[in-house]
Amino acid sequence: MQSSQRRWMWYGVYVLVLVVFGIAVHAASDRVAYTWRWDRIPQYIVNNDGTEMRAPYDGFVAVAPDKKSLTLKELRGSRHDTITGFDVLLVGDGDLVFQNDALARKSGLVAGPLTLGLWMTLKLSAVALVFSMLLGLVAGLGRIARNPAVYGLATTYVELIRGTPLLVQIFIFYFFVGTVLKLSAFTAGAAALAVFTGAYVAEIIRAGIESIPRGQMEAARSLGMSVPQAMRHVVLPQAFKKTLPPLAGQFINLIKDSSLVSVMALTDLTKAGREVVASTFSPFEVWFTVALMYLVLTGTLSLFVRRLEKRLAHD
Repeated sequence: MQSSQRRWMWYGVYVLVLVVFGIAVHAASDRVAYTWRWDRIPQYIVNNDGTEMRAPYDGFVAVAPDKKSLTLKELRGSRHDTITGFDVLLVGDGDLVFQNDALARKSGLVAGPLTLGLWMTLKLSAVALVFSMLLGLVAGLGRIARNPAVYGLATTYVELIRGTPLLVQIFIFYFFVGTVLKLSAFTAGAAALAVFTGAYVAEIIRAGIESIPRGQMEAARSLGMSVPQAMRHVVLPQAFKKTLPPLAGQFINLIKDSSLVSVMALTDLTKAGREVVASTFSPFEVWFTVALMYLVLTGTLSLFVRRLEKRLAHD
């Protein structure tokens, strides 16, 4: 009974700390005379402005008599397209329009800039996560290799990447590597994140492999397995279980580090937040919302990893 009462007492302490934190935030906003305008935020997450249908090229518009369809005839060419399914017509019959001009609007809910930024962050992080795992696995195996060249290259990569700031690496990938190889901003950003995270993944994998007793490798070799087979079927599965928590932490850092690509021509969640702040003049509401969105991503990943840990623990 005492144990149960003590447990509820600590739950009360937890709630009390949260209440005090909320009061502190409210007092801070009152001190700077800040007016909270949360009503401005939902439209930047999802809105009912509808989807605009834009002109794919320069041309003249021919509107049907019933105004339920229009035909765009190319200005200097023979192409023509018929557009239907819109609710609001934004041009008139015979109008001259240019590429990307709005022709009509189809009503319905559409994602706002913050949601689009969240989607960009998710795509960028997912691509970087996959390639960082592959790169980290190769570099991690290189860090325990007996071949001096392989070991030297893997060590140089890990030390060089871990010893320089991610922001500097993003600039190098975007302005130098991206220019030389003609990479898109998305590819350059994903590559920079993958290379940076891969160095840390390599060290995690190296430590995980070295934590497995050497007897495991010797037992596998005595059963007739080659070194690659023993590494793949015996050592790596055991090392993966041990490295799962630090790998999860590194991947969570990857999602948060992706905010640095906002310095490039990519509208990720952080850059979308800056643009919304510029248009709403509501910095507190916007950045609290952006922080919550990042928390949803990292929290979902943490939950997935916890479930995977429990499942592997029972195998």
